[in-house]
Parts: sequence; structure tokens; C-alpha cells
Amino acid sequence: AKKLMAMRGAAEQLTTASGPPKAHLDMTMHPHVRELVRVTSEAKDMRALFAEADADGSHELTPEEFARFVEGARARATAAGLSHIVLTGSDAESNSRALQLARAQPAMLSATAGLHPHHAAHWSEALAAQIRGNAQAAECRAVGECGLDYFRDLSPRPDQQAAFRAQLDIAVATGLPVFLHQRAAHADFVAILREYRPQLSAACVHCFTEGPAELEDYLALDCHIGVTGWVCDERRGAAAAEAAPMIPVERLMIETDAPYLLPRNLPRAVAKSAGRRNEPAYLPWVRDRLAELRGDDPEALGQATAATARAFFGLD
Repeated sequence: AKKLMAMRGAAEQLTTASGPPKAHLDMTMHPHVRELVRVTSEAKDMRALFAEADADGSHELTPEEFARFVEGARARATAAGLSHIVLTGSDAESNSRALQLARAQPAMLSATAGLHPHHAAHWSEALAAQIRGNAQAAECRAVGECGLDYFRDLSPRPDQQAAFRAQLDIAVATGLPVFLHQRAAHADFVAILREYRPQLSAACVHCFTEGPAELEDYLALDCHIGVTGWVCDERRGAAAAEAAPMIPVERLMIETDAPYLLPRNLPRAVAKSAGRRNEPAYLPWVRDRLAELRGDDPEALGQATAATARAFFGLD
């Protein structure tokens, strides 16, 4: 009870924050919702970035508290120069909430609908019907997050594969792009995706953490690649850093994967303020690291990735 009270107190504090974010965004309170943010602020030279935030724990908040928290996050995003947020569903509850919020603020928010592989054991015809129904809404921009995760194996692998295929079927039928998750399942993931790719409008492999060989497989399938603060991590990001210059700019998206993967190149004071939790406001450090790895001008790289994100999600 004390933990829940503390979490709710943190939510209240964050929803009243103004100006550029100074405290960390405690996204651990909102599970299964993913926030993809495209930054387009000329004033802050962040106009071309694309970010993503995992949200954990929404089941511990009432719908009113959750909506209030998201509104606070939206306000802080606007203050930081972010122009649009896509709330990405990963189970039945988050699919419903994401669409509801997007319908309330369509100028700022959009949604996706899908089932994360962690929850694949819960796939059902009712969930499939929900995703198909949400996909018909103008505010729904993609199917997913969907894919395979053999690293945690929270659902049986046959269930993961079946749910993945079913969601690819929905994407084919609706014409929406897919937002993809893959961890420690490259061979099976690519094999399944290869079957469907000719029929899919577009596909983004988010949070790319692998190396040149895996990247080559994805580019052969004409996938978009989402790069996060993983490339800022000198301890484990060497392979992704090596691959980063090989990603065509028209297929590159820049993500945060918040609250995870806080960029390790943050200034000390900013990192201390953030704690261990990432948020979209820290996206410029991912952009700058990518620009360094690629030999690109950061602003030009940002402009190019913004155009890529707008085209992928149909936001133009």
C-alpha cells in the first residue's frame, strides 16, 4: 500500500510539472502502453526525432489517474518541443486506453493496437476482433507491438508465433504498417516476417540491438529500423553502434524505449535528475550519438528521421 501511495504521489507531482522536464518521468506506473513521440521543434533543434517510451503499471491506477498522468506527459512533451505522440497498445486494456486517449486529442495523440509477445498466451478471437476494430479507426496508425521474444519466454514460443502471424494477417488485411518486437528470436522472426513482407505496407523493427548481419536481413526485407539509447551504451551496444552507419537514412527511426535504456551519454546532472528512468526528453542524446557514429550533421539527421517517421505512421 505504501508503495502504491508513493507511486500515485509521484504521478501527481509529474502532472503538475511545467516547462522542460527536470524530474524523471516515472513511466513504471503504466504497463503495456508504449509512447512513440516525434519531435519537430525548430526552436529546440529537435524537430526531426522519433522516440518511444514503455509504460508499466497502469493496472495500479484508475482510468482517471492514468488519463491525468498521460495528460501530464503530453504537456511536458509539448513544452519540450514534441509535436505528436502515438500510444502503442500491447494488450486488450492498453489497446482500449490508447484509442480512447487518441480520440480525445487527435491533433496530438494517435494509437496502435496489438499484443506484445510477452502476452501471447492470452491471444483470443475476442482480442483479434478488438485489434481489427481499432485498426479501422482514423486514430490507429499501426498494428503492434507484436513479434517474438525468446529472451524472457513469458509466453510459450508456439503461442508467440501464432499471435505474431495472426497480427501480421490483420496488418495485411487493413493495410496498416506493423511495429515489431524481436529479442533472441532472430531466425524465427525473420522466417515468419519474410513470408508476410510482400503483403505488408511497411514494417519497423523497433529497438534494434543487433549487429550488421542481422541488419542486413532486415534491410533485405525493406524494414524500418528503430535505434535507441542502446547505441549510447559502451558496455553492450558495440554491435548496434557498428551497424548504425549502415542504416539508410530513409529507413532510420530514433527511439527512446523509455523508461529503459537511459542514454549513457547524458550530462551528469541530467542523468542524476533522471535516476535510471528514460523519457522522450532525452532523445537528442540518442540523435547526437547516432550522428557521431554515422558522420552526419545532427540537425540534418533529425530532419531526415522526422520525415521517415511521418511517412511510416501516415502523419503528413
